[in-house]
Amino acid sequence: MSKIIIVEGKSDKLKIKNIIREPIEIICTNGTIGVSKLDALIDELFDKDVYILVDADKSGEKLRKQFRKEMPEAEHLYIDKMYREVACAPTHHLATVLLHANIDVFPEYLDLRMN
Repeated sequence: MSKIIIVEGKSDKLKIKNIIREPIEIICTNGTIGVSKLDALIDELFDKDVYILVDADKSGEKLRKQFRKEMPEAEHLYIDKMYREVACAPTHHLATVLLHANIDVFPEYLDLRMN
């Protein structure tokens, strides 16, 4: 697997795991990430396509800032701020966000009626 998505929590991971059609590893930070864990993660993710998909809230922005500093090559994916949390965002919204990042999703999740 050459693509990795980093999310905050297990509920985020479960939600997007069902939407994605290609084999992608999804890593949970469990909200925060310590320096030693982040260093180990950076070594592990060297030469992979890394996507950061975190909540649109204060803790998500803090985590995103940390990844921008330590992994500037990672691509940041954003949910609409009105949903605040990845796990609360409608599946069609997440599918669209992922598709725009060239991540293969199941087409049925692009349907607005899917939630």
